[in-house]
Amino acid sequence: MLKAISDLPKDKKIAGVHCVPITENGCIVMAWDKEEQILTTIGGRLEGEESIEEALERESFEEVGMTLHAEKIPFAAWYWESTDTYTIWFLVKVDQFLPYSFDFEKTGYVIFNFETAKQMISKLEPNNPKRIEILNLAYEKARELNW
Repeated sequence: MLKAISDLPKDKKIAGVHCVPITENGCIVMAWDKEEQILTTIGGRLEGEESIEEALERESFEEVGMTLHAEKIPFAAWYWESTDTYTIWFLVKVDQFLPYSFDFEKTGYVIFNFETAKQMISKLEPNNPKRIEILNLAYEKARELNW
């Protein structure tokens, strides 16, 4: 179940972190997953004793060769009943893109505005509104922050 948040939940373990990175001109970045053949938010599971920030930084670099600014704003949580854990989505600002080989599960990234992202996702996944809901929550938070 997806819900909007402004603070990290404390009642369950946070096992996954994703982000909606925003560029300096207000566009967002999503990654192309070669196995699922879909556009995804950037992120994944925490590894070992990794902090949330460390996991976001690692996933952002591993998936698309991107570094992030320090500020990371939580805006959505998905509760996974099967594991009794949360995945948290953060709004983040892109620091820079570094040369990258795309050797993992992502083959590249797309930079676009929120509306184009939602239209493309609707075409690619017409029966799966979850990513649109996440982008709507990210858009609301970005407007609230004047990002």
